[in-house]
Amino acid sequence: MATAPKAAPKAVPKVVPIDDTAAAAQAPKKSRKTLIIAGVLMLVTAAAGGGAAYWFMGGAAEDKAAAPKVEPVKPPVFVMMDSFTVNLQPDDGVDQYLQLSFSLQVADQATVDQIKLYMPQVRSRLLLLLSSKKASELSTVEGKKKLSDEIIAQVKQPFSPQGKPQAVTGVFFTSFVIQ
Repeated sequence: MATAPKAAPKAVPKVVPIDDTAAAAQAPKKSRKTLIIAGVLMLVTAAAGGGAAYWFMGGAAEDKAAAPKVEPVKPPVFVMMDSFTVNLQPDDGVDQYLQLSFSLQVADQATVDQIKLYMPQVRSRLLLLLSSKKASELSTVEGKKKLSDEIIAQVKQPFSPQGKPQAVTGVFFTSFVIQ
């Protein structure tokens, strides 16, 4: 059986005596570094804690409250109008007529109810408007857009002297025939 080699004797560090002045001067330097590092760590921790407290305790809520709120888009509300058939103003001595169907886009159901309540007045206004037109005015896209704006203006007018205007935002033609 082989015997394990003996471990080498451990080296004992040599102790060198230091004078008391040098030891006293080195001790404060180490404690100053430690003190500075500890102070910086405390400042960083305090800043992070303050930021977290601001965020979670409502500071961020104020920032979020200042941001504009996005409301869900409401579905459009339409009023289907009955067809209109009117004689147009003579254009070059030729009699023509307009047959027109369209829908009105309004703000809400209350506006729909208001327009339906005053439907005879609405139809009268629109018949007068439509019968004042010439076929040449209505045959272009620009003419149809202008007619759409005029229909909106007629329907928006209050139905009573102290009434408020209706919230009509659009006219959508579903049939447009000139003969």
